[in-house]
Formats: sequence, structure tokens, C-alpha cells
Amino acid sequence: MSDINEVVIVGSGPAGYTAAIYAARAQLKPIIYEGSVTAGGALMNTTEVENFPGFATGVMGPELMESMRKQVERFDAKIITDDIVSMKLTGEIKELTDGSGNTVKAKSVILAMGSAYKEIGLPNEKRLSGRGVSWCATCDGFFFRDQVIAVVGGGDSAMEEANFLTKFASKVVLIHRRDKFRASKIMAERVQNTENIEILYNTDTLEVLGDGQGVTGAKVKNNQTGEEKEIAATGFFVAIGHKPNTDIFKPFINLDETGYIKYEQPGSSKTNVAGVFVAGDAADKTYRQAITAAGTGCMAALDAERFLASQH
Repeated sequence: MSDINEVVIVGSGPAGYTAAIYAARAQLKPIIYEGSVTAGGALMNTTEVENFPGFATGVMGPELMESMRKQVERFDAKIITDDIVSMKLTGEIKELTDGSGNTVKAKSVILAMGSAYKEIGLPNEKRLSGRGVSWCATCDGFFFRDQVIAVVGGGDSAMEEANFLTKFASKVVLIHRRDKFRASKIMAERVQNTENIEILYNTDTLEVLGDGQGVTGAKVKNNQTGEEKEIAATGFFVAIGHKPNTDIFKPFINLDETGYIKYEQPGSSKTNVAGVFVAGDAADKTYRQAITAAGTGCMAALDAERFLASQH
């Protein structure tokens, strides 16, 4: 692949696929590396998505991604189901190497590799994903109306999730391994003052319990007394943070202290490297929704188009 392409998109999901749709319609003939295992992004691990506009009765996450992918295929875009494993982003022509050893050259690059939820690493955590185990209260809280939900974490995101889930749950049990929260004072106080949140401090989660149908509870241990007990719950939400998939960019792109890509200027998808743009959760630690990722995919493609036009 020694031709020089106008734009290469690294990553898929709503951000990458939307960027590809816009870039292809602008006649840029994009190449999109959708990922070998991660094709479709985080939505491939969700069940029903009820908050994406245009789907009156909801849509399954994988179905939504398949639909976006088909839309990309309608236009002049090349989808490659592989990962980019190394890149050189300095200079006018960027070079990217994929997992099969092919090198692709491009005048501009859109980074849409997303972020991954941090997992606790419990044996049943993955097995019961989508059947009671979730990493996103905004996505899945609604399905646990009038039920008991366990939430694990102690930072701002855990406070936010626990608070949000009280809208639906009869009770939220917040499990934290330390004796005080890492969260900001205002967020922690809100949780501590909410009637239907029970807080278990100094508590480690040993296992998510479940039957063939889904989650039935959690086995926990007080790390001060050594006492073990089981909590009954039908929902188990993990809120211990996110890790953006940005390690590969570190030599070139400015990242913040938590590894998210920094926007060079507000209201734009530009990074610190000319011709390199970012879309989706690799830069977004605030919203992390399918609809906002799609919006930034559109922005990145339009910014790339303008950048390429300015080079002629």
C-alpha cells in the first residue's frame, strides 16, 4: 500500500464509522481500520440501546454498529478488519503499520480508538456482562427498575453512577475498598445523604454471583475484619474508571494525565500534530455516549477535509 491516501481512520464504533461516512461523502476515499477484535467498539458489548435518536423501540448495540458499518460500505470507503500496531505521525505524510505488516501512508489521520472500561477482573464479570453486569448506568440503569443494584468504586464516576441509579433502583449498595471515597467532596456528600444508598466501606468484591438467567448478587469481604458475606442484587455496576486506548500515540500526541488525547483547541478535533484529528472516547472522559462519539466523528472528518483543502 505505497499510495498516499487522503485520510486513514484508526478505530470504529460510532466515532470511526461516522468519520468514515463523512469522509467518503467528501470524496476522500478513506481507509478505516476498524480493529481485529474491537471492531464496532464498546457498543458491541452492550445489549439494548434506547437513547440513540431515530430508533423508537430501541436497538441492540451490535445491530446499531452493523447498520453504521453498512452505511460506510455504501460509499467509497475501504474497511480493513485489522489493528494499527505502530505509527509515525510526524511530517506531512503519516505512516501506519497494521497487524499484518502492511504500511499505509496518509496525508491525514483520524484517531477513533475509544476507551475501555476498567474491569475488576472477577471470573463472572465478563460471563454475566449484559445479564446484570454493566459498566454504564446511563446505558443500562433503566432495566433495573425497583431492583437492588450493587455499584463498585469510590471515585467521581462511581458517585455519579450510584446517584443516577437511585432513580430506578429500590436500593443501591455502594461497595468501596477503602475507608473513604476518592471522589470530590460534593459528589461524595450527595451519595452519603441519599436515603436509598447503602455504603459498604473497606469492602472488597470477591465474586459476582449469578445463575443461568443473570446476576443474583455479590460475595464481599470486609478487608479490616475479614468477614465475608453475600449481598442480594440483580444489577452489578462496575465504576472503577476508564482507560483510553491511546498508549500507541504517546510519542506523538499530547495526552492528559489520565491518558486521554488533548484537543488542541476547544470546539475542534485537532490534536497537537498537524493533520491528526481525534474523535470519540479517546478524547472524551465526560460524556462517553454513542451520540456524542458520532458527533465528534463528524467533526473530525470535516476538520480533516478542511485541512486537506488548505494543503493544495
